[in-house]
Amino acid sequence: MISIITASYNYEEYIKPAIESVLAQDYSDWELIIVDDCSTDNSIKVIESFQDSRIKLIKNEKNLGLKQTLLKGIENASGEYIAFLESDDIWRLDYLSKKKAVAEKFPDAALIFNDVELFGDDRKVSRVQKIFRQNNEFLSRFTYPKNLFKYLNVQNRILTFSAVMIKKSMLNPEYFNTPADKLLDWWLYIHLAENNDFYYIPEKLTGWRLHPKSYITAKKSRPCLINIEAYFDIYKTQKKNLGLLLFIGFTIILSGLYFIRKQIRKVLMIGT
Repeated sequence: MISIITASYNYEEYIKPAIESVLAQDYSDWELIIVDDCSTDNSIKVIESFQDSRIKLIKNEKNLGLKQTLLKGIENASGEYIAFLESDDIWRLDYLSKKKAVAEKFPDAALIFNDVELFGDDRKVSRVQKIFRQNNEFLSRFTYPKNLFKYLNVQNRILTFSAVMIKKSMLNPEYFNTPADKLLDWWLYIHLAENNDFYYIPEKLTGWRLHPKSYITAKKSRPCLINIEAYFDIYKTQKKNLGLLLFIGFTIILSGLYFIRKQIRKVLMIGT
């Protein structure tokens, strides 16, 4: 069985299509665990309108934030694999069957992810299409399964949680101890990649919705520091690993250059 975890918070206008995309899957051995983090809109009503025994709704008694909400979902999951679906995204109907086929062929792959289709706000989509195309080209260079530990240092190569399925036995709760909820996924991937291989499917199995209310654009964070902090967190358990220390120093330099380049691009876009 595959357990699907969806964190829900005030996305009443988006969560219905997300659930419908799960129900439409051509692979039926799944459970959908939706953990609502005290939504103040009609999200609960929308979720409860679906009558399927495979859908399980958990209501937080108080607002816990993304980390604790996801961990509660994982604690209640009974599947061998955990697939994450954000409540404003959708899946192609063969999403789970494609992931299951890879899992059976490569059982040692800790994480399986895929390319995504952007939709929603046209302006937001047009701004990031080039980044997504370049990222896909980069990932397509390799043969999988592959360890991506050193390739997650400057950019998060897995651009949405809704493209990820992880072996439950590999999900150490400590991997969720991020200092920034908004970038929990990047922190998790770096820790998971330390000793494990990932597998990339170059197919657009996930629809990533870009919109003004998106969690990642609504909350402030430190995007050029979370990666460095993640590698330092791993280094604390490997204090004599000079190679990792040098790699972190290299990452700091590259992150600084990457951040400067992004700021220059923003200025140029404003001026046009």
